[in-house]
Amino acid sequence: MTTTLPPRAAHARPRDDDRYPSRFWPEPRIADRQDPVVHGHAGDGPLSETELRFYRDNGYLTFDQLIGADELGACLGELDALRRDETVRHAAEAIIEPGSGELRSLFEVHRRSAVLRRLCAYPRLVAIARQLLGSEVYLHQSRINYKSGFRGKEFYWHSDFETWHMEDGIPAMRMVSCSVSLTPNTPHNGPLMIIPGSHQRYISCVGATPQAHYLASLRRQEVGVPDDASLMRLVEEFGIVAPTGPAGSVTFFDCNVMHGSNSNITPLPRSNVFFVYNSVHNTPAAPFCGLPPRPSFIAERRDFTPLPPHAAP
Repeated sequence: MTTTLPPRAAHARPRDDDRYPSRFWPEPRIADRQDPVVHGHAGDGPLSETELRFYRDNGYLTFDQLIGADELGACLGELDALRRDETVRHAAEAIIEPGSGELRSLFEVHRRSAVLRRLCAYPRLVAIARQLLGSEVYLHQSRINYKSGFRGKEFYWHSDFETWHMEDGIPAMRMVSCSVSLTPNTPHNGPLMIIPGSHQRYISCVGATPQAHYLASLRRQEVGVPDDASLMRLVEEFGIVAPTGPAGSVTFFDCNVMHGSNSNITPLPRSNVFFVYNSVHNTPAAPFCGLPPRPSFIAERRDFTPLPPHAAP
């Protein structure tokens, strides 16, 4: 991928407290991760030592059925209702597909829907996040990704942490994303793809952060994405996997694992709800790119209330 360099951001060099600088140099750099992957232990939650080891080595865990049928049915109803609501399409939290005009993503869904607010605090999801992060957790971000049949667009390869660090000021790799499948994720309808093990590397990307970058990047990201050569190195070292599963399946993945998804040209929609759990010890500072932070509907900056630490059912 060829990246056109935008004007230099407010900081011309990394801050002294920036352990993961990016977007400051004309050439990409690959560095080793400086934070633990797993902070908890077997016995702290529902995950076994084998599952914790798999997550530590690969950066993700997939479960075929963590969400009950009643909860899933209610969530599907919310998904359809939000898609049909014209006021939603005009909200700042709504991201519209370039070209087709279809709803691509909807952020902060836990504040828009009581059903999805209940899902983000689903006891087993929270228990797994707490165990992986070794602390109480709060909800950093929630969103629905709609990938409609025939026209659902791709999400290019990226590390979430690179953007959350540079544009939101998240200091450390102590976050986990949770993708809940509301429709079947098949090998054909643009499932999540992961480079397992890539969470142990940090790619410093090329190109300074533009002002209000999120207005363009949530539709099509060009700054903060890895270069072709770095991606090739990661794939040669680690390969690619594509977790699939029925509606109700759940994938947890590390904030720094390299991931993306292809476009969906099948008639089968692929819609997922994403919850990003962050440790209460890892709250955002000033963005490391030197620009103002993104809106709170993308990155929570006000409410760090821990989610209820109920035992998993």
